[in-house]
Amino acid sequence: MRIDDVLIVEGEWGRVEEITATYVVLRIWDERRLIIPLGWFIEHPFQNWTRTTSDILGTVFLWVDYACPADAIRAEARRICEASPHWDRRVCIVQVTDASDRAMQLRVLVSSSASGANFDLRCELREKLIGFIAATYPQSLPALRAQLDGPGPRDARSA
Repeated sequence: MRIDDVLIVEGEWGRVEEITATYVVLRIWDERRLIIPLGWFIEHPFQNWTRTTSDILGTVFLWVDYACPADAIRAEARRICEASPHWDRRVCIVQVTDASDRAMQLRVLVSSSASGANFDLRCELREKLIGFIAATYPQSLPALRAQLDGPGPRDARSA
């Protein structure tokens, strides 16, 4: 690891701020400092998101109704990415990755040159895509539906 590397340690995301002979200081995303004994890194796995490069992929998941046109979401996601300073122009893909009895899940996969930029891009995409769906295809927002097939059992209070 090096100064400014982005690490995930015990579920905490942060940047290496200082490395000494006995400990490492990790500046957490909310500006707290996590002091980790150097020996801990030898005995425990950790993620280094920037070991060779800071390029990173990130995902946005959206649940939408089956009526939502995936191609329209793809086009809008591309338009949002192309207008964003956070996108590095490598990856912008929308795929249907899951389906339930009520909705389908869209995964938007996007790339950025650094993890902070990717976080901002994902937030921007999520907000703008939800707004796009609400404005253009409001019927495609997830909804709970019930179908009544005729008279059901009598309510005990009406007997």
